[in-house]
Amino acid sequence: MTNDFPKNQAFNEALDIMISNTADYFSTCSKIIAETKLPENENMSFDPFNISGTLFKAYQEILSDPQKAVDLNIDLANNYTQLWGNITQRFFGEQVESLFSADSKDKRFQDAQWNENPIFDFIKQSYHLNAKWVMNIVKELETLPKKDAHKLTFYTQLMIDALAPTNFAITNPEVLKEVVATHGANLVKGMENLYADLSKSNGKLRITTSNNTAFSVGQNLAITEGKVVYQNDLMQLIQYSPSTDQVHEIPMIIMPAWINKYYILDLQPKNSLVKWLVNKGYTVFMISWVNPTHAHKEKTFDSYMLEGPIAAMNEVMKICNVKKVNFAGYCLGGTLLACAISYLKRKTKSEIAINSATFLTSLVDFEDAGDLSVFIDEEQIKMLENRMSENGYLEGHDMAQTFSMIRSNDMIWSFYINNYLMGKDPFPFDILYWNSDSTRLPAKMHSFYLRNMYQRNLLAQPDGVSLDNTPIDLTKNDLPTYMLATIQDHIVPWQGAYRSTQIYSGKTRFVLSGSGHVAGVVNHPDSNKYNYWVNEKLQKDPDKWLSEASNNTGSWWVDWEKWCNSLSGAMVNARKPDAKSALENAPGSFVASKLD
Repeated sequence: MTNDFPKNQAFNEALDIMISNTADYFSTCSKIIAETKLPENENMSFDPFNISGTLFKAYQEILSDPQKAVDLNIDLANNYTQLWGNITQRFFGEQVESLFSADSKDKRFQDAQWNENPIFDFIKQSYHLNAKWVMNIVKELETLPKKDAHKLTFYTQLMIDALAPTNFAITNPEVLKEVVATHGANLVKGMENLYADLSKSNGKLRITTSNNTAFSVGQNLAITEGKVVYQNDLMQLIQYSPSTDQVHEIPMIIMPAWINKYYILDLQPKNSLVKWLVNKGYTVFMISWVNPTHAHKEKTFDSYMLEGPIAAMNEVMKICNVKKVNFAGYCLGGTLLACAISYLKRKTKSEIAINSATFLTSLVDFEDAGDLSVFIDEEQIKMLENRMSENGYLEGHDMAQTFSMIRSNDMIWSFYINNYLMGKDPFPFDILYWNSDSTRLPAKMHSFYLRNMYQRNLLAQPDGVSLDNTPIDLTKNDLPTYMLATIQDHIVPWQGAYRSTQIYSGKTRFVLSGSGHVAGVVNHPDSNKYNYWVNEKLQKDPDKWLSEASNNTGSWWVDWEKWCNSLSGAMVNARKPDAKSALENAPGSFVASKLD
């Protein structure tokens, strides 16, 4: 394509093709409308995200001081005058740089046409001008409470992302090129992809994000050899087979979140944390949570603690004939691990069997919970509890939708463009396959978690919550502690995770990894990606901690293994899972349970 793409023959050809394919396109649309039904017995709400009250408050403030809006409108008009002048000069062949450039890291505007072509450059720049204007109106609001301001900012950005010109076929140069190249077949194929997604989504659109036929748990994912050595209502305990003749005396138990499945830590040999630890001479156990059904509706947060880490710890000590275990908890698994340590400290009033604790991207102080907090207010929790009361659990896709909204450009619109506008199938990606393999959450457990931790932040207060009739005081955690956060985490903001360093009383090492909540954790040293920061001085201000931290190349796994090595005892003969008493081979049956 030339720089004159919008006004040359190719552009006209793209429009002609789109028009000529209208019949096929709308035929598929009609099929979708006719066959797609809303889910039955769904509690519908006019305002499911409880945003109307916030919008009304914002509107009142704007009316009370209209001069701010007038000033912003004048700025917008002046900017457009400059932009029109700039574009006019370019049409007359002058070399003029863009006045308002997009972020160079913005993946949406990487095609050369966005910069080289005056028309697409104007579309891009006007989009950013309008986005800045809308966001400035929000930022100028002064009377909104902090939570309302956060909610308004979040949903305003969500709207801005949805209205990006890249999301519309006629204003996306890559899509127009594909229309010409395929003679419009991409749009028809895209509509077929949309129909396929709606057909399996029970009326709620769930965009396919990975080629799901490329993966199978137990076949090419979660293939580290091992046995299921214990099982109860909530979890299966996997013991992995050793790959070394000798192992560290003190075994390692890994507890993932029960939002999604454990095999994010055992994807493929090239990126499996489990396999890497086994090869380093550790006896590794993994908790594989059940995918709850109506039968688990009475399970509470207490149940998860007693039937999860407490049960696993007791079983591992018997299997390995040891008095101590090392424990690692990932995300919500780390929150539960912190609770279990405090519970054991209060119950035993003496030294406990957990030798050390590792927390991977975990929150215990929910004061800074990031964008997830916009979904945690009384009205939304009540609506959620009403929905959960029907089946006794939260449907896994509901939680997945929430996480996708937090990163809408990456997790929604990029696939919308690829699947529905470009008419392509998603690329096979193991992490995205895992991400779509969602799990349900028992109603009582989830309600307790949202209300006491996210909404009221009681876990951070000594004796603020009780589990199994035992007050939980996290300040009693005096164990050697390793804490990992990731700098681009959209689920557990690293500053929020850092707050835990001011709670625990033991010797703590805090490490900040590059990338985000998943990729920053699943970072095999052989991949030679990202970096990590370390600072032994755990001052109160996380930003000051980072400014004084040392930047290290490579994976945090290496740093963690050195730390674990000093806390894992002498080397002993390798322990193999007992094949006779084992319940089944890894990865077990719990992880195989699907929502659909």
